[in-house]
Amino acid sequence: MDRLCIHTNNIAEAAKTLRAGDKILLSGTIYTARDAAHKRLFAMLDKGEQLPFPLDGASIYYAGPTPTPENLPIGSCGPTTSSRMDVFAPRLLGLGLKCMIGKGNRSPEVVEAIRRNQAVYLCAIGGAGALAAKCVRSLNVIAFEDLGCESVKRLEIENFPLFVAIDCQGGSLFEV
Repeated sequence: MDRLCIHTNNIAEAAKTLRAGDKILLSGTIYTARDAAHKRLFAMLDKGEQLPFPLDGASIYYAGPTPTPENLPIGSCGPTTSSRMDVFAPRLLGLGLKCMIGKGNRSPEVVEAIRRNQAVYLCAIGGAGALAAKCVRSLNVIAFEDLGCESVKRLEIENFPLFVAIDCQGGSLFEV
């Protein structure tokens, strides 16, 4: 099967038709955020503060890119284990997040939140951070710079190869 070309501007609509096992090439804007950044985002939400990026229709990549080499937009940026963000995902999905990118299975609560909010979970290939980096056109740190590689970054990506791991109907690559 060929890969479907999806733009992050259309991820909310695309999520309704994507199915577990689909191969896609994702282009557009995504935001990196890992454990430490998620904790700070939740503290901001709990205080009623505005987040550093809009959640409505957003795509979050669970990654902490390595330092940027000279003449490149980013260092290696492979996915981190998504289950570490499971405690945060249902609330963020309820606030409009439409796409999460990482590696590994998700909890039943996250699968239900994906289904309920008509979102999608995409898997990147673990151990292929250099391949992922080739798809990044630009990087801007937008929050929590003191966290280093775990700061929140806005990435512009082009043709990032991904697999639909959990679809909006609850279909999952992880079910045996």
